Amino acid sequence: MDSLNHNHNLNRQLPPPPPPQQPPTTTEETTTLMKLSLQKNTNKKRYIILLVLNYLSLFVGSLTSSLLAKFYFIHKGSSRWVSTWVQCAGFPILLLPILLPYLFNFTQRKPFKHFTKKLFFLSIIIGFLLGLNNLLISWGTSYLPVSTSSLLLSTQLGFTLILSFLIVKQKITFNNLNCVILLTLSSILLAITSHHDRPKGITKAMYFVGYFCTVGAGLLFALYLPVMEKIYREVYCYEMVMEMQLLMEMAATILATIGMVSDGGFHEMRRESKSVFDLGPRIYCLTIVANIVSWQLCFMGTAGMVFLTTSLTGGVCMTALLAMNVLGGVLVFGDHFGGAKAVSTMLCAWGFCSYVYGLYVNKKKEVDDNAIANNHDQMEMTQIVMDSH
Repeated sequence: MDSLNHNHNLNRQLPPPPPPQQPPTTTEETTTLMKLSLQKNTNKKRYIILLVLNYLSLFVGSLTSSLLAKFYFIHKGSSRWVSTWVQCAGFPILLLPILLPYLFNFTQRKPFKHFTKKLFFLSIIIGFLLGLNNLLISWGTSYLPVSTSSLLLSTQLGFTLILSFLIVKQKITFNNLNCVILLTLSSILLAITSHHDRPKGITKAMYFVGYFCTVGAGLLFALYLPVMEKIYREVYCYEMVMEMQLLMEMAATILATIGMVSDGGFHEMRRESKSVFDLGPRIYCLTIVANIVSWQLCFMGTAGMVFLTTSLTGGVCMTALLAMNVLGGVLVFGDHFGGAKAVSTMLCAWGFCSYVYGLYVNKKKEVDDNAIANNHDQMEMTQIVMDSH
């Protein structure tokens, strides 16, 4: 017995035997997992920053562009080609998000690296369609109050949902369907009561031209969103999105410039600034420049939101800003804000809240599922380590 106790104490004092030699891949796998975890956290932070910046860009651009476009027509500006041209002529601004990350070593990727011929031609074709969309928006803005045109554009959301389902297999849930129905009802209500909202000097025929041009612009944009989401699945970084956006805006600018030249738009700009615009040449130039910058912010934010989220989420975020556009039109230009428009705005807000709640529920479920999966993976890893010992 004493011998057994002696041997037992001796064994306790001696250092434990070394663990069996692990395959070299264990350390490599651990290092790889650590790197992937760090990269995931870094990418998550970058994703959140990009998401916030793009939504701010969309918010500021959408609100200011709608108000400035109406400001141009209110103060005797009349050229729809000028209004179309300013929506895309600021494409050089997009060089900033393309070049700055490379110049400040945020990325090692050179601008336009791995930019395929397919992406190039797709960008050009879609750019021409955007140019047509810009022209429709200009016609609608020239004939409608900014609050009415903003609410009418909400019709695109229903078509975005349908086309997203067909093109990118977007799931139709109760929350996003409820959102689309409410926003569509909002536009229908607005159309039924629109005869009280016609601006002075605008005939009934002109009003309906503006109405259908705005709805047409919404439909065209509804096609643009899911198509771009499908294309962005072949794009692996945010910089490539901005490069595509640059080419699209260049193509839209070419189309608008052709229209400007054929219709005497540049001569009209000089004439308007000197003798037509009732606030003088200086304010006219500032209005044009501000329009150019605000539209680029709007389109840049839209492209970023579609790339970072989905086409439907991007469309809903744009629609969520309609209430702000309506309020801006009422406060800045004194647009009529009767009971029907108030109900329409409330429907917009209700639909957006429904969609956001649906996103929250889905995200919470996704986080819970990931937590369960991670716990399961950790238990399996622990069991593997124990078995290896």
